[in-house]
Amino acid sequence: MFKSSKFLIETMEVPVINLAELDSEKSNQAMSQFHQVCRNWGFFWVENHGVDVALMEKVKQHVYSHYDKFLKQKFYNSELAQGLGPQTNPSEVDWETTYFLQHPPESNVEHFVDHGDEFREIMDAYITQMIKLAETLAELVSENLGLDKDYLRRTFAPPFVGTKVAMYPRCPQPELVMSLRGHSDAGGIILLLQDDTVPGLEFFKDGQEWVPVTPNKENRIFVNFGEQMEVLSNGLYRSIWHRVRAQRDGDRLSVATFYNPGGDATIAPASELLYPGGYCFKDYLNYYFGTKFSDKEARFHAVKEMFK
Repeated sequence: MFKSSKFLIETMEVPVINLAELDSEKSNQAMSQFHQVCRNWGFFWVENHGVDVALMEKVKQHVYSHYDKFLKQKFYNSELAQGLGPQTNPSEVDWETTYFLQHPPESNVEHFVDHGDEFREIMDAYITQMIKLAETLAELVSENLGLDKDYLRRTFAPPFVGTKVAMYPRCPQPELVMSLRGHSDAGGIILLLQDDTVPGLEFFKDGQEWVPVTPNKENRIFVNFGEQMEVLSNGLYRSIWHRVRAQRDGDRLSVATFYNPGGDATIAPASELLYPGGYCFKDYLNYYFGTKFSDKEARFHAVKEMFK
């Protein structure tokens, strides 16, 4: 059902950005390469990112454990799982179980009482390091765009940081449903801690090729840009359509941290061209939630008309 007329590139390797090289004698060359990756791909791995590897493993272990204890059976007892078959409408459902954690400016982690105090402590430490990584990337992007180093940080301030924790359960009939339907992300910089054994994530590069983001055990973090980055960069760094394919073998973990503009941040391109601008991000987000799985360009056009 989900076969595309476009060729799925099984051997194309997603670029890897070594952040250590951006602060070395190779910095000029590394910044140029980083710019090309941001411009030509919009998604990439980062290594030497400064996030503690042991902390990353603790986050994954807790998510797996919580899923097995509290979410797995509930999912398979759900109407979606019980009714999976030819009658399932894949355009209306996602084969996933998720929860969303809010961090700065206001945390809701303490509300997840079934996770326990240890998880809250782990997440607090993890998110502190992830925010630092996001801020580093924001500074590098600003510099490569020819803007002040703190341009993105200043525009996002105060940023909204949240984490979507998802498990994509093994699916007995993966040809009937997507774990997550194709979409582009609404916000700023997305940092993904993903499963290191179970595949599924794919990005639609250049509107032509589905590129799989294959699992790896190199302790890397995956990065992609949301639509606000595309607007702010005046279309130079684009938000890429992506999806998660259901898998017959294995439950897939995804911990995606969103470094987004604050709800009242005013978004506009660096210079006036084709994109909408001068809107409050919370207004854009309200519209996005109703159109998440629709065409991104149509969404930009509608928002531009709404906020003339």
